[in-house]
Amino acid sequence: MLRQHSIEIRVRYDECDPMGFVHHSRFLQYFEMGRTELLRASGGNYREMEEAGQLVVVVRVDCRYRRPACYDDLLRLETEITGVTAGKIMHQYHLYRDQELLVQADVTLAVIDREGQIQRVPEFLRTAFSADQSP
Repeated sequence: MLRQHSIEIRVRYDECDPMGFVHHSRFLQYFEMGRTELLRASGGNYREMEEAGQLVVVVRVDCRYRRPACYDDLLRLETEITGVTAGKIMHQYHLYRDQELLVQADVTLAVIDREGQIQRVPEFLRTAFSADQSP
């Protein structure tokens, strides 16, 4: 399983506020795109997890906005899994325009079932992450 992956995002006009900057709420959508593509690049699939009754929800966000992104900017989002426990998956994000860091964030996810009950993180994620951490 990959621990890190990057994608490019072109800022669309409708993602910007009246000042011409990407609205702060859009960055959470970018982060979701990043972790979805990281899982996909690792051979996983959120749709299959949901079909199996495992829903992934955000339980914590720590986001630092350093510089604004603007319409038509080409951004590079680096997504990294920084930790996996029995109950949580932690990601870190770095969003760049060229080499300039615009946004840095840490997001913690949990897995629930369709009734909203906490579930264990899927075994394939826990195993893959712990194997990746071995010396």
